[in-house]
Amino acid sequence: MNGQRLFAITFLAICGLAIGLRAPHLNRRPMHGDEAVHAVRWEELRQTGRYVYDPYEYHGPTLYYATFPAALMRGFPPFAATDAAMYRSVPVAFGVGSVLLLLLLTPALGRPATVAAALLTAVSPAMVFYSRYYIQETLLVFFTLLAIAAGWRGALAATTRRRGAAAGWSILLGAALGCMQATKETCIIVVACLVTALTVALAAQRRTVSRLALGHALRAAAWAFPVTVAVSVLLFAGPGGHWCAVMDSLRAYRVYFERAGGGIHTHPWYYYLRLLLYTHAAPGPMWSEALIVISGLLGAVVAVGRWAAPAQPTSASADLRRNRSLPAGGLACFLATYTFLLLAVYSAIPYKTPWCILGPLHGLTLVAGIGIGWLWNAITSRPARAALAVAFLAGAGHLAWQAWRGSHDVVFCTDPRNPYVYAHPVRDVERLTEDMERLAQAHPAGRKLLIRVIAPNPWPLPWYLRAFPRVGYYEQVPAHADADVVVASTAQQSALERVLRSAYDGPTYRGLRRDEILAIYVRRPEPQELECDRGSR
Repeated sequence: MNGQRLFAITFLAICGLAIGLRAPHLNRRPMHGDEAVHAVRWEELRQTGRYVYDPYEYHGPTLYYATFPAALMRGFPPFAATDAAMYRSVPVAFGVGSVLLLLLLTPALGRPATVAAALLTAVSPAMVFYSRYYIQETLLVFFTLLAIAAGWRGALAATTRRRGAAAGWSILLGAALGCMQATKETCIIVVACLVTALTVALAAQRRTVSRLALGHALRAAAWAFPVTVAVSVLLFAGPGGHWCAVMDSLRAYRVYFERAGGGIHTHPWYYYLRLLLYTHAAPGPMWSEALIVISGLLGAVVAVGRWAAPAQPTSASADLRRNRSLPAGGLACFLATYTFLLLAVYSAIPYKTPWCILGPLHGLTLVAGIGIGWLWNAITSRPARAALAVAFLAGAGHLAWQAWRGSHDVVFCTDPRNPYVYAHPVRDVERLTEDMERLAQAHPAGRKLLIRVIAPNPWPLPWYLRAFPRVGYYEQVPAHADADVVVASTAQQSALERVLRSAYDGPTYRGLRRDEILAIYVRRPEPQELECDRGSR
């Protein structure tokens, strides 16, 4: 079997593994509050045809637009008939797409490095876990990799004097950057790190190469910038022509940097390193992605060492096609600089949520692939290569086992002993929905019974109670709190009981999150309601 066919079969197997770890059991985990918010926002877009951007609370629209194909495949069911799997299939597709995009970088990375990077991306527990989360992070990773790949392919086309191809790749680069800006505000950090890494890679080159590379960079920017602006404006304005959202998308950066101070999401600088290297809460399993981190460090050393090696006396055009050009060896330097700079910036910002690690982690998988590929090429002995392959596959297998357990195990997919579970609802939210359905079956009003939910943060209940049209949500106890069903945080239970006028059964209790319990009051039917109910029978 020739090398190209073996590479194709191996890569297809890795893509199958990526799908197998991401696609099953998408309904198994309760909807996180953030996921529920996005699902409700998508329904608003579908109903009104207009996306209204709020720079203070929400992110860009790409996640919602990307949900339409998933809904179309389901026949556009009504909101109450949708399920978590429909929404989560969107990040699943982008997560698998991040593996497929590596094919664009194969000429620079080489086949061994591409296979290693693809396998690590496919089995990383964090990348698998958040590829099953209906949030923007996986989309941001995908568009970032698309921008890197398009930029490199454009540089490669420019060095071979294919101006048309270089322009085409530059346009794709602009589209990817526009999608990044329309996905999440943290893209400004990613873009800043990309530009800094590119500057480092260009500055490290010899003068002749640097002049040619700089010329291509300027031409690429001339093509990419207007496309970036156009894509971002069109996505934010949307079909409804909400043009003020374009300016709001720029104001959002000020809001983001104000929140970067931390608040309730303040964590120490080493939070992400600890998340990746070692987490263990007894009596749970150990969690670690140290294989990716260590291989990434090796890849960074290789990238710097390759770049620092003395140049061979070749012509400028031949040098461009070899390891010291930006399209080849320079890509390794660029990726290593970008990855560790992004990790350093995210670590320095007090505001931290675990899904934000996806950007630096994905960069680590690419640089780790470079390190593993270098080891493979440096070893010529077949027994030594076999030993390396066995060791690497064993490590990847351990990552895949963690990914499966963390994402599919009934306990650990919602348990805080899993380091990627963060402020997650407990399964009682599903049982509370079942309680409401049973009440609706026995109530004269059916699902139109009146429900009041009193809690500072009721999410994801608006998602779980989406089939009930008469639900009101209150942060504080209202003066008139009576309803057919009253659901209140136990912190507000005493204040609620002072204003209730009707007679109620209960309270019964259900969990919302591990640190918040809900008290449920069901109003007793009045005698006339009982008589009407008997008469209807």
